[in-house]
Amino acid sequence: ILERGRRMAKFMNIVRCKVKPSSRDEYLKKINEMPKFDGQISAKYVETKPNEFFMIGEWNSEDDIAKARPKMIGFLDTLRHTLDELSPELGVTDPHSGTVVVEK
Repeated sequence: ILERGRRMAKFMNIVRCKVKPSSRDEYLKKINEMPKFDGQISAKYVETKPNEFFMIGEWNSEDDIAKARPKMIGFLDTLRHTLDELSPELGVTDPHSGTVVVEK
């Protein structure tokens, strides 16, 4: 991405969660209906184990994800009842984010 003649780094977030087996259909329906947030390029959901999901979000910039964070938390609040606690320290999600350093 070019901004005023310089390269602007994309930003990614990755969030792990475990869905209660009884809530799987509700979770997937809500995720499927979720609109993209301003500044978000894409969102992909990957099931790595039964009912364990990773959401991978691509953003134009770190500022864009920071601006969208209140809306993302609001959306998560509508899903919390469908999620199992990962640990007392983490709660129901294990989020990570950072700058894309290599893209092929």
